[in-house]
Amino acid sequence: MHTLMENKDKEIFTVQQLNQTARTLLEQNLQFVWVKGELSNVALPRSGHIYFTLKDEHAQVRCAMFKGNNRRLNFIPAEGMAVLLRAQVSLYEERGDYQLIITHLEQWGLGQLQQAYEALKNKLQAEGLFEQAHKKPFPRFPRHIGVITSQTGAAIQDILSVLKRRYPVAPITIYHTQVQGKAAGKEIVRAIQLANKQKISDVLILARGGGSLEDLWCFNEESVARAIFASELPIVTGIGHEIDFTIADFVADLRAPTPSAAAETITPDSAELMRLFEQKKLHLIQVILRKLQQYIQKVDFLEKRLIHPGQYLQRALQMCLHYQERLTLLMEHAFARYQNRFSVSSAKLHAVSPLATLSRGYAITTTLEGQVIQDTHQLNIGQEVKTQLGKGTFLSKISKIIPD
Repeated sequence: MHTLMENKDKEIFTVQQLNQTARTLLEQNLQFVWVKGELSNVALPRSGHIYFTLKDEHAQVRCAMFKGNNRRLNFIPAEGMAVLLRAQVSLYEERGDYQLIITHLEQWGLGQLQQAYEALKNKLQAEGLFEQAHKKPFPRFPRHIGVITSQTGAAIQDILSVLKRRYPVAPITIYHTQVQGKAAGKEIVRAIQLANKQKISDVLILARGGGSLEDLWCFNEESVARAIFASELPIVTGIGHEIDFTIADFVADLRAPTPSAAAETITPDSAELMRLFEQKKLHLIQVILRKLQQYIQKVDFLEKRLIHPGQYLQRALQMCLHYQERLTLLMEHAFARYQNRFSVSSAKLHAVSPLATLSRGYAITTTLEGQVIQDTHQLNIGQEVKTQLGKGTFLSKISKIIPD
């Protein structure tokens, strides 16, 4: 049986940490996948998001398509509809639900191009060309940037504008190729190989603007995918719009949603770096000054509190004498107070005492049995009675009764 001590060196997750780790593994290793199936439990809330279950005869999975990705839908998802979707595999951390985040949704059966795309994608994925382990790192500060695209297209202008604004220190080499048509794939392959042979650049951007599946088909060719995989230089793709995914995107070391985003992804913002440097410098100076002030104040405070042991003993002796005097004074006051209360109470008690009455000349007459005589009717001739004075007692006999 394992004990707690035996497990003390093992990593222990919280539920949140476990779900976060599972989500990261799913998103990093599966990234985007194409899946076909049947819609079920379709929900179309007013938020504009779409939620449904994708199922087949053997299994089902929860799906979410957020507002920004469903604007291009040319149909309304409905119960039982057969669809093909592209999604990122993820996990909803709060509930631990495995789910698909949909970026593209279409009705199933778009023709031979899509089938060819899927066949090649599955083939290359099975060979491991999409594996994260093969992704090459990008230099943090590129020394030279190569761009593979058409020099007459809009994409190159967007890329150059971003690079000039963000990182003007890096020189740029443009490898002109066609990015559409039958010859485009071969030209892209030659450009990748030339850039690797020249070794001028330390990072490559492969880009073009948006288009249909047919327009982007050269980026779905096997030769282009294998050239990207074989490249010793890291390659970032910026092909089409955010929702467009090609085989080149899966093989590339990094995929950006647009050509401009590709340029931003591989370059630091020089102006932002300078601002950040200044902020960090000022913050560091402030932290050091604040720490110095705190230590100075602490030293002053401790210096004031530093007292010789003899002074501690003298203070303790003074405190003992002080409390002794206070205790003696309190006891004297308490004794005087209780003595005064006793005197007052004694006087009050004496005032109502029968002895006090007798001391003023009065007497108390009782029968021999001790009954106080208050009326002559209680007496008989010849009866003996007892009279108590202030000092002393005497007996007498009734010889005559005088009525009131």
